[in-house]
Amino acid sequence: MADSAQERTEQATPRRIKEARQKGQVSRSPDLTGALCLMAMVALVYAIKGQFILDLQRYLAGYFSDVAHIHFYEKSPVSLLNNAATFSLKLLAPFFGVSLLVVIASSLVQVGFLFSPEVLKPKAAHLNPMPGLQRMFSTRSLVELVKSVLKFGIIGCITYSLIKANLGELLLVLNRPPAGIYQTIIGFILTVAWWGALAYLALSLFDYMYQRYDYRKSLKMSKQEVKEEFRQTEGDQQIKFRQREMRRSMSLNRIISEVPQSTVVVTNPTHLAVALLYRQGEMSAPRVVAKGAGRLAEQIRKIARENKVPVMENKELARFLYKNVDVDQEIPLEIYQAVAQILAMVYRLKAKEHYRAI
Repeated sequence: MADSAQERTEQATPRRIKEARQKGQVSRSPDLTGALCLMAMVALVYAIKGQFILDLQRYLAGYFSDVAHIHFYEKSPVSLLNNAATFSLKLLAPFFGVSLLVVIASSLVQVGFLFSPEVLKPKAAHLNPMPGLQRMFSTRSLVELVKSVLKFGIIGCITYSLIKANLGELLLVLNRPPAGIYQTIIGFILTVAWWGALAYLALSLFDYMYQRYDYRKSLKMSKQEVKEEFRQTEGDQQIKFRQREMRRSMSLNRIISEVPQSTVVVTNPTHLAVALLYRQGEMSAPRVVAKGAGRLAEQIRKIARENKVPVMENKELARFLYKNVDVDQEIPLEIYQAVAQILAMVYRLKAKEHYRAI
């Protein structure tokens, strides 16, 4: 029974997946990213093939012309190397840009936006060679080996088949002018690269599915782990529930003690209620002494009526006070006029009641 409890047979819970993600443990296929990069670069070459060949032809013609006139003791070899480096950067810059965009897009699609500082932290376990040796002889390593053999085997077969099919044309390429040579060679390379990229993409899709399967398998939990997590989650929920109840109780106690002393209660009229206190000559501005929504608003209105505290309906003012003014905080200057109008009505009502009492 103990062994069965420790076997990882249960699917990972959302909490387990979230914790793994925070540690940088995600399902990702580097092969899929590599295949998409290769396809994007081949497509880019197809798109700019004419200009690409023209630029390469011009550069090589100029390069071999310069090489023929170099003297050993002159500084021209340095400038020649500088020109070669500059041309290479210009030629390769679009490919670097496209590759970067594809890598970012592929990562976002597979993983989403993720920043995990946990991955950057040094760990003592990384210094231990035993886990590395265990990984070398694991099922995952065997799968990676099979993938590598398949990749090189399939790409090799594609290359061999294309060379065999185009052997006659390739043998005749030397009889063509330089422009024709460039076009034939680059066209053949692009054909090989495109079919190789398609084969690589097909393999990478299988790799993507395997990575997801392996990721889910690595996160599986034992029945005991699921029970422990459930207890922790339930415990956290109970603590949060008790905290909410305590806050609610404190709010209710405050309402019971403060609302009877308040000057007026502003409502919207059913969902919100805010109790204001103002002592003329003692306070610089009215102050919020209690506020609530839903049931608490009902309690505030009920206690106010029981203690003959005026209840005034003003939707906009009630919403503003509830959202922007905390309990025990004076009202801001911008609503002085609106509150003053309500207080004036309260004072007139109290004056009438006092007059009737006399």
